[in-house]
Amino acid sequence: MRFGFVAFGGPMRRRNLPSLSSLRAFEAAARHRSFRLAARELSVTDSAISHQVRELERHLGTPLFRRHGRGVELTREGALYFPILRDAFDRMAQGTELLRRVRGRGELALQVYVTVAVRWLLPRLYRFHEEHPDILLRISTSYRGWEFDAEHADVGFVYRKPPLEPALHYTPLFRVPIFPVASPELVAAGLRRPADLARFHLIRVPPARDEWKTWLRAAGHPELEGLPGPSFDTYLLAFEAALAGRGVAMAAEFMVRAELDSGRLVRLFDVAVRQPGSWYLVCRVEDRDDPRITALRTWLLREVAADPCLGAGS
Repeated sequence: MRFGFVAFGGPMRRRNLPSLSSLRAFEAAARHRSFRLAARELSVTDSAISHQVRELERHLGTPLFRRHGRGVELTREGALYFPILRDAFDRMAQGTELLRRVRGRGELALQVYVTVAVRWLLPRLYRFHEEHPDILLRISTSYRGWEFDAEHADVGFVYRKPPLEPALHYTPLFRVPIFPVASPELVAAGLRRPADLARFHLIRVPPARDEWKTWLRAAGHPELEGLPGPSFDTYLLAFEAALAGRGVAMAAEFMVRAELDSGRLVRLFDVAVRQPGSWYLVCRVEDRDDPRITALRTWLLREVAADPCLGAGS
């Protein structure tokens, strides 16, 4: 693949152009002012960046960097070349993203945590499809971490604590209280007051690492740790462990309503605290008026308001 740029005072030339790999290496190195950071971004070695930059310099017949110590700085020629390439790569990325968003018949990529998808969203989703049969939701729960991944999703149903990202648009959906839950068998084994938790495994979900600390402080036992045991990266796995009697999990009612109603899980004590963050529908600022996202936002807000577990806690 070849890549061209617009020369000053002349038309676009498409012949005898540098390789795309050398242009990418130069642009990344110039942006970071570092071959090492450029190599990390492009998942190559430092020597590969150096080789590609030398190839580009030979092609252009002029040095683009001055090397000094562990860093580099642009020459006059490099400083002229860099903004042209940076803008060109930005336009390429924008064009690629535009095509990605409009492909398919109204496809909308939704990022959502697996627990929320299984326990709350999926049972309601048929109503959205009945209202908007032209919007094809592509739901993914495979993202690492809990942050919105704007590179791979159009919109996210996520939990976020302040501060919020200024480049993203957030629609608050709800904020809920959390409390400990356990199996009836574990309760029968001596879970009568918060101090008893010291004899049991407190099941932790690392992305929500502060929840137990916040609840124990409110319960008057900030020093309590509980017995050591495994942690899980999703609430869904934490609840399965609690159902199996392997410990006490922290939960929000909308995630475990069915288990509480059936008696398979028991809410412990009278202490509940609000999650420090809120649940949002989030998208890029420039996408906030996208008709597909507007439709999803309107539908979600209506579903939240109709859910007794959420309407009063939002």
